[in-house]
Amino acid sequence: MREEQRREHTEGAETLRLGSGSREQLDRLTREIIAAAIEVHRHVGPGLLESAYEECLCFELSQRKIRFQRQLAVPVEYKGLKLNCSYRLDLLVEDAVIVEIKALDTVLPVHSAQVLTYLKATGKPVGLLINFNVPVLKNGLKRVVNHYNDRPVARSVSAPSASESGEGEAPQDPSNSLRFSPNLSASAGENRPPNPRPL
Repeated sequence: MREEQRREHTEGAETLRLGSGSREQLDRLTREIIAAAIEVHRHVGPGLLESAYEECLCFELSQRKIRFQRQLAVPVEYKGLKLNCSYRLDLLVEDAVIVEIKALDTVLPVHSAQVLTYLKATGKPVGLLINFNVPVLKNGLKRVVNHYNDRPVARSVSAPSASESGEGEAPQDPSNSLRFSPNLSASAGENRPPNPRPL
């Protein structure tokens, strides 16, 4: 009976590996990872180092027959060159979900950005940021989705400086017009008149 259950679990894991792009399969996998993290947190609680939580989580994942890689090196690509920086993600689970483990008093936006950077660099679809240094683990969980995974990366365009375009001048070619977020346009040039006149 136990061998039959083990075979079924392994076959389920094989399905996850083969179709890691399926949303239902990714959801199921992330739920399993979260359940394993909750189990770790239930037994050891907050206050340990990240390395201890990583070790415990790896043990828990292996008990559940979930494949993972630890401290996987992620090369940085710069202008077509792959640089061998010491970027290492904590866990890559089933070749689909990146898990970044923290043991911090406060998780900052830069930590979510770190997971997103790993997702973009590896092309993986989903990441989990897990902060174990909280009284209740659900308050330390954040799921990060790679929206860049299925789309071509758009070339970023920076705004021209005032000396390049002339202050308040409208772009000549509509296809080259820049889109600004409302926050940027609200904070840019407080002393300018609301409707600048073209030169």
